[in-house]
Amino acid sequence: MPKLRATVHRGTPRAIALLARALQRGELVAVPTETVYGLAADALNPRACRSIFRAKGRPTNDPLIVHVHSLAQLDQLAIRNEAAAAVAKAFWPGPLTLVLPKRSCVPDIVTSGLDSVAIRMPAHPLLRKLLRACDRPLAAPSANAFGYISPTTAEHVLDGLGNRIRHILDGGPCRIGLESTILDLRDPKHPKILRPGAIERPELERVLGRRVSLVSRHLTSAKKAAIAPGMLTKHYSPRTPLELHAKLRVPRSTAPHADEAFVFLCPPSALRKTKAPAANVFVLSKTGTLDDAAHSLFATLRRLDRGKWTRIHAELARGQSALAIAINDRLTRAAAKR
Repeated sequence: MPKLRATVHRGTPRAIALLARALQRGELVAVPTETVYGLAADALNPRACRSIFRAKGRPTNDPLIVHVHSLAQLDQLAIRNEAAAAVAKAFWPGPLTLVLPKRSCVPDIVTSGLDSVAIRMPAHPLLRKLLRACDRPLAAPSANAFGYISPTTAEHVLDGLGNRIRHILDGGPCRIGLESTILDLRDPKHPKILRPGAIERPELERVLGRRVSLVSRHLTSAKKAAIAPGMLTKHYSPRTPLELHAKLRVPRSTAPHADEAFVFLCPPSALRKTKAPAANVFVLSKTGTLDDAAHSLFATLRRLDRGKWTRIHAELARGQSALAIAINDRLTRAAAKR
């Protein structure tokens, strides 16, 4: 692959038009979404989609999510059942991906040869403008090297893929910071969450009028095609070893742990009494909300991975809210052994 250096574009009308033409030519563009940054290509162009896998070092049996700007585009790509129509009306545009039977126009490279396709309608205003401008559905997994921590800023993309792609659209930090909820609706009578995200399971059950199960088992290797992206046991992983704790304690003295980092979801009581926490103590949410913790999780892991820490200790989220489950899902797979 020739050496490149990506250009970071602001979201001006001129930049949107330029990037739309690049996508129509079959080029790759890193794009902002409300979840994480994605690496986009024309979903109906097999050669363009194959270059996503090359740029990321992603195995071709890990399918891509296709992003659309309208229900008409959805119907072009997939067979929409009543359940899909109901949840699309309730949650789109937004952080929900639907797995549905695909139509023949969707290239096999996008779906890893499966007869289903993962589709969502993103909410980020710049990506929606770009989708309309290029008038193509866009396949877009996270814009990072395969298996590494997902990017939530344009700078993260530049650091990881800056010498492999030509274009990055800067839409600011991602609002949510965790990948979309993936809902399998191939059998609308048995809906399943394949990947937890920001959308609450009770909300989905209310709209669908039936129980929604949560798939907790993931693939231990990429030897066969997954139904949807992000199904591997180990994923979203820093290079620094990560150790998880149901309840993390503030180290009484930093001396024995000077080379280890401690990540809390919210400020523990021991920290509230100190004006300046130790240099190896980090808090994801100063407000104590899971929204803030999710928003800063990947950025914090990336920052710590650039440091000289020998180990990262992270606290798991408590409770059964959608974000607590999603945060713990990402942390558990980030800490899984290779």
